[in-house]
Amino acid sequence: MANASGVSEHSVIEKFPEYDPNAPLLDVRDLQVEFHTREGTARAVNGVSFSLEPRQTLAIVGESGSGKSVTSQAMMGILDIPPGHIAGGEVRMRGVDLLKLKESQRRSIRANHISMVFQDALSALNPVWTVGFQLGELFRVHRGASRKEARQRSIELLDLVKIPAAKQRVDEYPHQFSGGMRQRVMIAMALALDPDVLIADEPTTALDVTVQAQIMRLLAEIQEEKEMGLILITHDLGVVADVADDVTVMYAGRAVEQAGIEELFASPAHPYTKALLKSIPRLDVKGQKLEVIAGLPPVLTNIPPGCAFAPRCGYVRDKCHHDRPDLEPVSADRASACHFWQEVVSDD
Repeated sequence: MANASGVSEHSVIEKFPEYDPNAPLLDVRDLQVEFHTREGTARAVNGVSFSLEPRQTLAIVGESGSGKSVTSQAMMGILDIPPGHIAGGEVRMRGVDLLKLKESQRRSIRANHISMVFQDALSALNPVWTVGFQLGELFRVHRGASRKEARQRSIELLDLVKIPAAKQRVDEYPHQFSGGMRQRVMIAMALALDPDVLIADEPTTALDVTVQAQIMRLLAEIQEEKEMGLILITHDLGVVADVADDVTVMYAGRAVEQAGIEELFASPAHPYTKALLKSIPRLDVKGQKLEVIAGLPPVLTNIPPGCAFAPRCGYVRDKCHHDRPDLEPVSADRASACHFWQEVVSDD
């Protein structure tokens, strides 16, 4: 359980000399990730920055290939190297730069302080072991618990994520659970050691809308109870509307807009954000086709000069094709990477 400062009782990170309890819970600065391929170097993440505090929910949204999941993998230290390569930047947790730690040190931070819910629960869970064994392994390895103690903690975790008849189901295998229940097991596994930061990577993928709502409510309830910082990665702005505090919108490896959730929905300041919002189905509009974003995202090995969204943008000018806009503040709590953000806002 986290204490008042947002650090778990089983603290590993406090042992590092750089640890600062007053520093942001998580502070990502100018993160850059590249993949070296036969076609060239793909700049999957190109200078992304954001911060997170306890109980805050940050949503990172964008199309497939925008760099959302690669950003999370780099933070977790589970990026495939090679072909992946962290080319620059910092990922600081309470002042400790996770990117500079040895793998053994990163392994001690994972699960204890930062954990992740993967989007494909069926692939992430081992089909030949019971869910109880897989949950209990965390306590046996990290806490030195006996098998009996680990099994009891596994039951408590299944209860926490509201799986009925936890005492019986703890001995079942992943294929015996529905898709929504498997996702709950993944959430239980991520929460097992009371992390300070939880990354949920597309946690509602392939689930129907009713189960999606249940999973999101569950995450919000547990986050409040355990005082975690939550990073929600998704392509669907509709999913985050009721749970996120702040949003980072990514396109072609860069953050193109950052804002509070209410401000972003009310008045987007980037053409890409506006296009994403227009593609969400609305209950008050019937009989009309959904708007789509014409064209395709750029190939990451050949990102054009200027604004990467320019070929698909309805506000494009000549300047956009050769002058890349930086992510700059446009108000007290908002930043946009668009030369003509004022026109985008006034066009609502």
